[in-house]
Amino acid sequence: MTPSRDIARLIEIMAALRTPVTGCPWDLEQDFATIAPYTIEEAYEVADAITRGDFDDLRDELGDLLLQVVYHARMAEERNAFAFGDVVEAITSKMIRRHPHIFADKDGNIQPAGVKSAWERIKAEEKAERAARRAPEDTAHKSLLASVKAGLPALTRAMELQRKASTVGFDWNDPRAVLNKIREEADEIEAALDRNDKQELTEETGDLMFALVNLARHVDADPETALRATNAKFERRFAYIEKTLAARGHLLEEASLQEMDALWNEAKSAVVPHSSVPRRITAATPK
Repeated sequence: MTPSRDIARLIEIMAALRTPVTGCPWDLEQDFATIAPYTIEEAYEVADAITRGDFDDLRDELGDLLLQVVYHARMAEERNAFAFGDVVEAITSKMIRRHPHIFADKDGNIQPAGVKSAWERIKAEEKAERAARRAPEDTAHKSLLASVKAGLPALTRAMELQRKASTVGFDWNDPRAVLNKIREEADEIEAALDRNDKQELTEETGDLMFALVNLARHVDADPETALRATNAKFERRFAYIEKTLAARGHLLEEASLQEMDALWNEAKSAVVPHSSVPRRITAATPK
């Protein structure tokens, strides 16, 4: 099989990978749930390539993201739910429907001033159609949190859920109260460690992260931005460790934790940017 600029070739490749017996064992083992994290990761890779202005990477990352769409569509086709063509038809129908000022017949065009109101009206109609397709029990109660999209990144969605709940007074008034909650969640993790309960540890870690997002919200810090900054800081300081060891003729794998920790502290002294992230607790975590 040869490469092609035609989307049909990519669909053929995915079908071959998912063909029982002759397909790829790894691809055959996957389902929607196991592939979803890769889909999110590829979307972030696209955003990163755009941020860096790297069009070669952007081309490749858009291909990786397109593969995710083809992958999900193939698995849906195997269940007789829908196929890739149905995905294309759905989005083209939506774009035509949402742009009547572009795609309508000449007599049906609207003026630019009416575009926004038409867009909102059409989206409301689409939302009502989706609600009508759901089972009655799904629409019997409309939660205050229903408008927070489930597909948001976890940190962002936690922030939006908390903001929405705060509109009806379900919130703390003092960031210090959130700090107390963080300490409480940390204590619960310690108790779970004593019990060596993996499931409980996972749940309690999630609770702690949710509380940390709450703190970020109360001090007006975006958790995604804060974590990205800390990631970058960790990379810079770890790179200092690697470069310093290499200059001394030492291998990273052979260095002791004490030696790496000392170099970490040197890196902290060499570059000390203003930061609102928590102080370092161990040698393996950033300041």
